[in-house]
Amino acid sequence: MTQRILPEIFTDLEPYAGWALTKEAERSRKRQQSTIEEIRAFYTTMLPRMEAVLTHLNQFPLDAMPEKEQRLFDMTLALAEVAPAVELFGKPSEDDVFDVARFVPEHE
Repeated sequence: MTQRILPEIFTDLEPYAGWALTKEAERSRKRQQSTIEEIRAFYTTMLPRMEAVLTHLNQFPLDAMPEKEQRLFDMTLALAEVAPAVELFGKPSEDDVFDVARFVPEHE
């Protein structure tokens, strides 16, 4: 029996669980280190499921999410992280902008 890492109704998203990173800097680094094909695959899989994902996550308080839901929540944050790469840049990052490695979030 395979142990599930996401809520049962979202097991189809498990191949993308590597995007479930808890810290903003980790999500940014993954976007920078991924190919645009990898980013698009994650984006095009997650985006159509977002209404169901958000409806499901809204059942839980942010400060007390079960582990599987927290992982799914972190994946939604990663979707927000990669959206500009798909929707605006067409590549993992924009060339003529502030170096994201210099950005240090105050809150994680």
